[in-house]
Amino acid sequence: MAEGHVIIIGGAEDKVRERVILSRFVALAGGSDARVAVISSASSLGPLAGELYKRVFGELGVEQVTPIHAVTRAQANDETNARVVRESTGVFMTGGNQLRLSSTIGGTNLGAAIAERHRAGSVVAGTSAGASAMSSHMVAFGASGSTPKQRMVQMAAGLGLLPNVIVDQHFQQRNRLGRLLAIIAQNPSLLGLGVDEDTAGVVGPDMVLEVIGRRSVTVLDGAGSDTDAWEVRAHKPLMISNVVLHSLPAGYRFDLRRRVRLATPVLRALDGGESLASG
Repeated sequence: MAEGHVIIIGGAEDKVRERVILSRFVALAGGSDARVAVISSASSLGPLAGELYKRVFGELGVEQVTPIHAVTRAQANDETNARVVRESTGVFMTGGNQLRLSSTIGGTNLGAAIAERHRAGSVVAGTSAGASAMSSHMVAFGASGSTPKQRMVQMAAGLGLLPNVIVDQHFQQRNRLGRLLAIIAQNPSLLGLGVDEDTAGVVGPDMVLEVIGRRSVTVLDGAGSDTDAWEVRAHKPLMISNVVLHSLPAGYRFDLRRRVRLATPVLRALDGGESLASG
C-alpha cells in the first residue's frame, strides 16, 4: 500500500467560510466515513484546541473525531491514545509550539502510530507548529527578517514524515525568508518550504506538492548555491548565492524529489474570472 498524503498548512486556515484546506483533509481521510484523530499537544489552549477542530470537522460531515491532548511523554506512550491513531484514517496536528510537540511525542507510541498510519495510507495534516514538525529537520524557533544571519534560527529533529525538506509556516506574514535562507545555506541538501497563512501544500505518495488555499508556498532550492555560512561569526549577515526560488500560488505543483515545478495547471481561475492555458 502507498504512503498517505501529508498536508502542511501555514496556519490561520479558514475554518468558517469555504474551508478549502480542511475540506481537502476530510476528503482524503474518507469524507463522512473518516475517522479523525486530532492531536493538540503543541497548543497552549489545552483540550479546547482539539474540541475546536472536532466541531469544525463535524460540520464538514465527519462523525468520528477524537481529540488527543497528550502533554507528557507518559500520555504519549499511553496505548489508548496510540490505538486511536492506529484506527484513524486521518491525523490532524494543531498549531502551537512545535518543539513542545516534537519533544512530547517523538520516540513514543503515539509518534510511532502516526508514522505507521502514514505508511499505511492515512492522511496526516499539520497546521502551523504541526506543519513544521512534519519534516525530519525542524525549525524550533528563530528570528524574523528577510536577511539571512548566523544563529538566527534553532533547529531540532521533527517527526520525519517529509524527508529532505524543511518547513516554515506563517511565512510571508511573519517575514521568515531570512531564517529559511540561513537554514538552506547551512543545509543545502534540504529543500526549503515556506507556507503562507491559509495556504497548504498537499504532498502525495509520489512526493508531488500541490498548493491550495489563498496565498502561496515559497520553495527554496540551494543545491547549486554558494555560501560563506561556515566562516561567518555569530549574528552577522551571511552570503548565499544562486538559490533557486519558486513562489507558487494555488493550483501549482512541485516535484519535491526532482526539484522541478511541474506544468502550469490547464485551467487556473484568475481574480477576473479568466482562465490560464497550460504552458
